Amino acid sequence: MRILAKYSGVVLLVLIGFESCSSKETKLEESDEVLEVKTYANPLDVAFGDPFILNDGEGKYYMYGTGGGAKDGFAAYSSANLVDWKFEGQVYQGNTEESWANKFFWAPEVYKIDGNYYMFFSAQWRVNPTNEEENFMIGVAKSDSPTGPFIEMYDKPIFDPGYPIIDANVYWEGGKYYLYYSRACYKHPVESEVAEWAREKGWYDEIEESWVYGVELKPDFSGVIGEPVLCLRPPVTMDDAQAEWESRSVTKQEINRRWTEGSVIFKHDDIYYMMYSSNYYAGENYAVGYATSSNPLGPFTKAANNPVLELNTHKGGEVTGTGHNNIVFMDNGDMYCVYHGRTKESGPERVVFLDKMEIKSDGTLVVHGPTTTAQDMPF
Repeated sequence: MRILAKYSGVVLLVLIGFESCSSKETKLEESDEVLEVKTYANPLDVAFGDPFILNDGEGKYYMYGTGGGAKDGFAAYSSANLVDWKFEGQVYQGNTEESWANKFFWAPEVYKIDGNYYMFFSAQWRVNPTNEEENFMIGVAKSDSPTGPFIEMYDKPIFDPGYPIIDANVYWEGGKYYLYYSRACYKHPVESEVAEWAREKGWYDEIEESWVYGVELKPDFSGVIGEPVLCLRPPVTMDDAQAEWESRSVTKQEINRRWTEGSVIFKHDDIYYMMYSSNYYAGENYAVGYATSSNPLGPFTKAANNPVLELNTHKGGEVTGTGHNNIVFMDNGDMYCVYHGRTKESGPERVVFLDKMEIKSDGTLVVHGPTTTAQDMPF
């Protein structure tokens, strides 16, 4: 729980010089009074891509993500303050004789349901008769502990929509479960004004795209109910308000692909908010936007203040590649945005950032980041 302190008639001297990845204490002095204020600075000391933090409801938080020391699977970290993280080791092991998944283990998310823990994740499906380079599917593993071991519930992915899929996110209400995922760009060329423009420039013959879908899940997570519904896709026209920031992977000549991926959905004041990432995850222009709807499966309207999280080098900062976020819901109602990014020091390696976010009174979503300066501790 975050505690806000108010001071009257006190001159505050802020001492700058914070080390990233650990909490520090700043002393505020007036006469004989000494007050300690704890702060932290990004990035955190965790080298994850696609970070996800579970509020376990037991006074502890657990972080999962891509990489982070895991081999053919996923590792976890634990924390009591969201800043100082302890490595808990590998909690899920894939690429075994029993596993449907053999490589490319990405973007795990863990949910606590009725005292059990369910990990939804993306990986390459070993059943690949046409030898596709990208044969990604989504599966689910279960454990009675947030630190595993997580065991696959089924010997196959949850379902096969006929194209590769990644970045599972699960939402439930009213006894219904919903799975959101991103259709991979692989072999999915789409005509648009951006694609036509890039072709006229002589840069790319075609532009592949990834789209976000939602579908109802069976309660036992063994499959889906009904057909997937398209929720989000990149803009078709150049004059679309979202086209500039969502097309930077193409316009900056990083790659011939446009993405909508890494979605996360939540409900606030009867409005469904879906945050998503656009552009190349390995490039500087990876960024986050959001869309809203009155229904969990849409239609969704993208926000006018997008992107809400992006590189800050054009503002004198050092952070690039900000994306694939998730949300930490605090017991006191505060929200934090956890995401990966890169700094000059981290180079190409993705590291974890944690910044405050909020929904303003007019419904606008704001992320107060990326930051690398001292921030108040969440607790």
